[in-house]
Amino acid sequence: MAGNSIGTLFKLTTFGESHGKAVGGVIDGCPAGLSLDLDKIQDQLNKRRPGQSSLTTQRVEEDQVQFLSGIYEGKTLGSPIGFVIFNKDQKSKDYSEIKDKYRPNHGDYTWQKKFGIRDFRGGGRASARETVCRVVGGAVASQILENLGVKLYSFVSSAGSVEIPKSANFELNTIEDSLVRCPHKVTSDAMIKEIEQVQLEGDSVGGIISGVIKNVPVGWGEPVFDKLHADLGKALFSINAVKGVSFGEGFSAAKMKGSEMNDEFVQEGNTISTKTNHSGGIQAGISNGSDILLQVAFKPVASIYKDQITINEKGESVIIEGKGRHDPCVVPRSVPIVDAMMAMVLVDHYLLSRTNKI
Repeated sequence: MAGNSIGTLFKLTTFGESHGKAVGGVIDGCPAGLSLDLDKIQDQLNKRRPGQSSLTTQRVEEDQVQFLSGIYEGKTLGSPIGFVIFNKDQKSKDYSEIKDKYRPNHGDYTWQKKFGIRDFRGGGRASARETVCRVVGGAVASQILENLGVKLYSFVSSAGSVEIPKSANFELNTIEDSLVRCPHKVTSDAMIKEIEQVQLEGDSVGGIISGVIKNVPVGWGEPVFDKLHADLGKALFSINAVKGVSFGEGFSAAKMKGSEMNDEFVQEGNTISTKTNHSGGIQAGISNGSDILLQVAFKPVASIYKDQITINEKGESVIIEGKGRHDPCVVPRSVPIVDAMMAMVLVDHYLLSRTNKI
């Protein structure tokens, strides 16, 4: 099975299934001598873990990470950092009823056709349970970025039909004050109300996570295939349920004129910057020093509490009963995953940028 690793110099490889004994990974390429704050890593895991509120799946996982190698006396050794997170609240019997059925919008059918065998318990390797490993890798990468002065923020800008107005003012340091990780209180309250209603109906909704990355210096990213936004896009698209990624003006840029879209350069003292930031901080695949702005669109969670018609492995029409433990909206719990993917890509490009010139 290919595709279990991401990164070139800073690389994460993950393993494990949703209802297996454990999930885990190996971080390779982390520079030696980094003082790791393990509490910060656990804090990011806590933001992602299930069962954290009434709006999330009630699967109870402590998500306590255990590091196995690559760290000594609180500092990285430069060797591979191995870690494991044990699964504790699997209810595999809950999935016995669908072992030979293809759930709509899940990976059941495509996985079966590709490999000829699958772990039907919670989606196996295709489950979003795997993303807990990404959060560990991203939390390590984030501490490298902290030392460089780079700051990352991800927040829920829309959920279902509710979105933060373009004219709204809010502070990025208030993201965690909201149950749904929306820093605009009026919008946050409306999001919670809509998600609660959808939850009562046994359904689900999607949403958008917006990312803001500050203090990235000019020059990260490669100009051809490994453009910074191309690698960020691939990383973000690899998150379960992601259906769209855009930067700056995104799809709105297609309706703009060049004179409206172009970011004019200005010089203030010894610093060159742009008057506007329609490009979202990346030009020609390379960071230009402005804030990197991006949006990640998530579809509604495929697992819902409504009965659905599908087929089984024999091609027979059957009913999928609406039961189990599911998020009515996965977007709030996906914020630390978006943070993680952004952080790992940025560190990878930081390390690559050090090979550009003498």
